[in-house]
Amino acid sequence: MVLGASSLVGRYVLPQAADRGLSARGLGRKGGTGDWVMADLAAPNLQDQLPDLSVVICAASLWVLPQALEALAARGMTRLVAFSSTSRFTKTASNHAGERAVAERLRLAEEAVIEFCEARNIGWTLLRPTLIYAEGQDQNISRLAGLIRKIGILPIAGQGLGRRQPVHGQDLARAALDAAASPAAINRAYDLPGGETLAYRAMAERVFTGLGRKPLILSVPLPLWRLGLSLAAPLLPGATAAMGERMAEDLVFDGAPAVQDFGWSPRDFHPQF
Repeated sequence: MVLGASSLVGRYVLPQAADRGLSARGLGRKGGTGDWVMADLAAPNLQDQLPDLSVVICAASLWVLPQALEALAARGMTRLVAFSSTSRFTKTASNHAGERAVAERLRLAEEAVIEFCEARNIGWTLLRPTLIYAEGQDQNISRLAGLIRKIGILPIAGQGLGRRQPVHGQDLARAALDAAASPAAINRAYDLPGGETLAYRAMAERVFTGLGRKPLILSVPLPLWRLGLSLAAPLLPGATAAMGERMAEDLVFDGAPAVQDFGWSPRDFHPQF
């Protein structure tokens, strides 16, 4: 059972499961292609809406999972792979209250999942991706591409030398299936960086290349960045000043444990739009 099967990562899991000959169903509030259960993880009668199951992959927001665990266990869940995020660590000390709240929600959700699963002898694995993208579908890399299409140039805060490890949603779907099948991954949490570590500025240049355009990047002093962002906020929903401040920070994680335990092998960053 794939929870959040229409999410950025979840939409890739069902096709890959089918390619492996696995019997899989998706669950979401909206239907999709393939075998689906239309349900809300917060529904009080969730157990009655679920079929029997054994392995669950949660690609929905992690903080909605704890309330569904009882229903999933009652239907036979013995193995759980759930996506969290490295934001659990990188946004803990953010200057933006909303970002700190996200980090705290992830922390509490991780703890609730681990506590429940260990009390019920359910094997768990937590996967924490870095910067997720999927061309035209995400709110990270594709947002940059959209801005480049509109104005032809990309302003960044400072020099943009903080390192990033963008990871594709399709690779993460494969990781979830690989982790679910790996005994070594049971009761462990993994950071999942992309296949390449590069400066934010270099990452932005790759987005230009993926659009077939020559890179045109404008370095903006941080105080001016904050002012410009406040003026452009209506055009950039979800964007915060903290995003610019992080462009100078290294957000780098070690994927070696995932390589060792379930063969994590993500692609390098060459988006094609």
